Amino acid sequence: MCMKKAGYIWMLMLWSVAAFAQPGTAQLKRWQDERFNMFIHWGGIYSVLGSVWDGKPVTRGLGEQIQAHAGIYSDSYANVAHQFNPVKWNADSVVMLAKHAGMRAIVFTSKHHDGFCMWDTKTTDFNVVKATPYKKDVVKELSEACRRHGIKFGLYFSNIDWHLPEGSPISSHNSDSIPPRHHQYNLAQVRELLSNYGEISELWFDMGSNTLEQSREMRALVHELQPDCMVGSRLGNDMGDFTVTSDNHQPDYEIGVPWQSPASFFDETWGYRSWQKRVPADEKYREKLTSLIHVAGRGGKYLLNIGPKGDGEVVPYEKDILLRMGKWLEVNREAIYGTAPDPFRETFAWGTVTSTPNKIYLILLQQPENNVIRLPRIQGQAIAAAVLGEPGAKPKVEKGKEQWTVRLPKGFSAAEEFKVVALTFAKGYTITPAHLIQVADQPLRLNHKNSFKAFSNSGIDYNSRFNSTIKETWNLVAEKRKVLKPVLWYSDQEAGRQLSLVVAGKETVIDLKDGKEEPIGQKDANIQWGSLYVAGPFEEGIEEVGGYKGLVDVTKLWRGKPWTENQHKSKIVLEADRRNCYYFEQQVTADKETDVLVKVTSGDGIALALNGDNILLHNNEKRGGEKSDIVLLHLAKGINQLIIKSNNMFQQQVIFQLDKDIPQRLYQKELSSWDVHKGGIYEISWSLYHPTTIHETMNMPNISLHVPL
Repeated sequence: MCMKKAGYIWMLMLWSVAAFAQPGTAQLKRWQDERFNMFIHWGGIYSVLGSVWDGKPVTRGLGEQIQAHAGIYSDSYANVAHQFNPVKWNADSVVMLAKHAGMRAIVFTSKHHDGFCMWDTKTTDFNVVKATPYKKDVVKELSEACRRHGIKFGLYFSNIDWHLPEGSPISSHNSDSIPPRHHQYNLAQVRELLSNYGEISELWFDMGSNTLEQSREMRALVHELQPDCMVGSRLGNDMGDFTVTSDNHQPDYEIGVPWQSPASFFDETWGYRSWQKRVPADEKYREKLTSLIHVAGRGGKYLLNIGPKGDGEVVPYEKDILLRMGKWLEVNREAIYGTAPDPFRETFAWGTVTSTPNKIYLILLQQPENNVIRLPRIQGQAIAAAVLGEPGAKPKVEKGKEQWTVRLPKGFSAAEEFKVVALTFAKGYTITPAHLIQVADQPLRLNHKNSFKAFSNSGIDYNSRFNSTIKETWNLVAEKRKVLKPVLWYSDQEAGRQLSLVVAGKETVIDLKDGKEEPIGQKDANIQWGSLYVAGPFEEGIEEVGGYKGLVDVTKLWRGKPWTENQHKSKIVLEADRRNCYYFEQQVTADKETDVLVKVTSGDGIALALNGDNILLHNNEKRGGEKSDIVLLHLAKGINQLIIKSNNMFQQQVIFQLDKDIPQRLYQKELSSWDVHKGGIYEISWSLYHPTTIHETMNMPNISLHVPL
């Protein structure tokens, strides 16, 4: 066994955990290493309107969805296409703008929700060639310009289509079902796009609520036609090769799959708005460059949108900011492209960190206090410290026992431009993990609560998504040499599944079966269950409910609504609209510390926390019906409190039941012994072995690893 070294291989390893047909490893890495791409929302109707209808600004909703938000009749909306003749559009100029901005690819809106196609499709006359005076295939123009200038070309494609009669009516949530005729229409259009326009680097699906079979069929078609084309996660049902965050999101947690953050210049719109209010350009430049740097520091890709005018002109405000970002990247490119995330895995007040196997880049978003940067837990030998683009600036590096100190030159200023300090190591470096678990003379228990988690994003559609846990990690350090004899504990919740356990780089596949049955809880423990309270309905998605301190007071309002005592002794069924949820509160009093198992039944999604600690979070992949979980509660002496949220996404009801009358048993499985040495650091991790997709949540709340000493 040996210490796990820092580097960027850890992310690629995470990508390979699933038995899931994906583009090859080289393609995945190329896609992720791009770091910065251009999104273009440009349509033959909404860009002409510029968020104005009947002479008045439409302030409600996003500009590219003006048809829905302004309530425009379909024929009136379609007639606007007769005005689309973009005399200022030049595909080569747009591609060169992307290139000068430092962007490595373009993703273009081939069709948005309004159904207007920006290519010469045979599936409908509602397209740029047949319905407009322009009569040119915009997708063809852009694809050819990208090839001429060495830029990758990807396409956005809306799963919903407001112009198609067989499509669902316009809804407020845009997660409409896709009828069979509509699905065949989508397949035909995607076949055209992937057959007639050369290499497509990614297909960025959006909205709609495909069935699992529809998502699988679309994914299979994409990879049949272009095996290396990356599929975006908004295809639904976890069928994406990469996950797309919420709009303009900068995650502060670790994502263990390829991921992308789509960003707009303005939160209010993606398509062009003629009356858009703009902050000073310097402020917007710093905002967008900061976002790019934060996303790169977390290992993601930043997809920044422009919304050209109806005449084809790129808004000068957006163009100028992109060019400024490009100038920064010219100087600091090596700190962004092809880098790995922050190896320290923590937050610094002065900025963000990226890395390669032999370099650490300190990207200064703020002036460090006293021009001093302190870096913890580095082991290695720095042979050079430099400021990118400033050969005369010579930072000094002092190597200490607990931390390294980087002293910036006197008078050095990072206030105007985000400077980058590069530390170079001759033979690489290691970063000691921030959270070490000491192997001493006390038994250890490794579980969900004390793990470091890697996430993806799982969901049937956009509105049923949640942060799925795909891997959990611990780092052990031994005070002296020991032979550890670990025991895996699990419940009926986990029984029958397979676990990939990795100890210091060595994988063992564990079948969770044939464990020795053990009763739990203290026989003489007295457990009292209080009344059940309910609050709601609320319009919320599936998300964790913990993080609070102290007991929630059921005599006070919960998010603006009262708690009501519920007299039901069995299953509770409450009326609910789509995207509704109810909260449930249950107090449990124990006269001593003990464990108890309960079964929780929910509908489309559930989140559960005990005493503020999150234990359970998932949706229901069956799109309807109910789902049950067995949950192990570690009760403290005194009053304990459960807060549970049950969601409805596809039904007309919220379902909830808390069943305490279930077998109180766990299972033990002895594992091979571990030989640990004094001072060595040993990484322990587990994940599902061959999950259905790379985004599937583990949903194993009761599994734990006990190390008796």
